[in-house]
Amino acid sequence: MLTIDSLHVSYGQRGVLHGISLEVHSGEVLALIGPNGAGKSTLVRAASGVIPVERGTVKANGVDLLQLPPVQRARYLAVVPQAVSLPPAFTTWETVLLGRTPYLNFLGQVSSKDEEIARTALARVDALDLSERRVGELSGGEQQRVLLSRALAQSTPILLLDEPTSNLDLHYQVSFMAMVRSLAKQDNLAVMIAIHDLNLAALYSDRVALLVAGRIQAVGKPSAVLTPEHISAAYHLPVQVITHPLNEEIPLVLPS
Repeated sequence: MLTIDSLHVSYGQRGVLHGISLEVHSGEVLALIGPNGAGKSTLVRAASGVIPVERGTVKANGVDLLQLPPVQRARYLAVVPQAVSLPPAFTTWETVLLGRTPYLNFLGQVSSKDEEIARTALARVDALDLSERRVGELSGGEQQRVLLSRALAQSTPILLLDEPTSNLDLHYQVSFMAMVRSLAKQDNLAVMIAIHDLNLAALYSDRVALLVAGRIQAVGKPSAVLTPEHISAAYHLPVQVITHPLNEEIPLVLPS
């Protein structure tokens, strides 16, 4: 389980996150939603130890991750950033093998076990056929699958995703989110995903956390958080919320 407690982050004199407390349970997908500038990506980066935290803790089953060296922390959580961060000259195979870095010996040698784990990770996201292709030749959706495969190769119980669908078309958005949800259930992963699309959050998350100006405004099932009151106040836009035609437990948000 991932436990974030009273997390504060500032950029210089400007406070960005103000006392964020969240729990993400094993086998659960928690969607972070909120308007631009709310602090979603900052929360993902702070929880992963990429940026310094003013105060607060990030724990995995009681272990304070922010007190660990980066290599040890990388055995607890993996991050899936947006695909724009991938080095274009690397092959898919080389990129996914990077996920095994926390487990390599002092010489940095890749073992047959590491290769088997990387191969399995590629297969699980249906990307084995991309192994020899250079990342710069791949489509956005293919690159995002490679990043997810690299994260799976880390063999961590926690997965953090930073707006992974923002540059994808509808087909890749849906297939990627369905894949993430399936992996969370199959591997009992605690998954936190920052996402802009409210309806994707409703369809593929177990719970939703609404972040506004660096503070949590609401946390709960999609039907409890994706309400006209919460969304209109957060986005300063009148909306209506209707029931999904195939599943009455899923809300769909539409501009009024």
